[in-house]
Amino acid sequence: MILLVTSSNRRVEVGEALEQALGESVEVCESVRRAASQLRNNEYSAVLLDDPMVEAEGDALDGMLHHLGLAVPVYVNLAISNAERITRELRLALRRNRESRLIAIRAAESQLRSEIRDAVTGILLSTELAMRTPEMPLEAVERLSSVCQLATSIRSRLESVN
Repeated sequence: MILLVTSSNRRVEVGEALEQALGESVEVCESVRRAASQLRNNEYSAVLLDDPMVEAEGDALDGMLHHLGLAVPVYVNLAISNAERITRELRLALRRNRESRLIAIRAAESQLRSEIRDAVTGILLSTELAMRTPEMPLEAVERLSSVCQLATSIRSRLESVN
């Protein structure tokens, strides 16, 4: 869902054009304060902000931006931009946002994989050293061996994902 924040008399025309072009529903708010309320209660993929609204209600804008969540803010000027241009700008912003999220997800996965790999290596070293302890009961050696096998299995899975 897309939130269009404007008091322009073109709001219905632009909203309908966006719905048709993007296949997402568009909600229109005629004030920044109302938009902030909508953002607190709903999830949006993007928030289109009409420049004149930003200028007129700049004080309320900070509060609204605080509630964006995952929505992408896109600044447009309905007075000088046609619906096609606004749609194009919105598509580009959504694509850039999607790509940025994918990059962040990949980086987080890589970091997590590295941390798990380090922990598994520590487990393997510790269990192998513990199993070499003289006079260790056979039952304890068997349990440590089982831990070693599980850790080796985890490491193999991590390496196969890479």
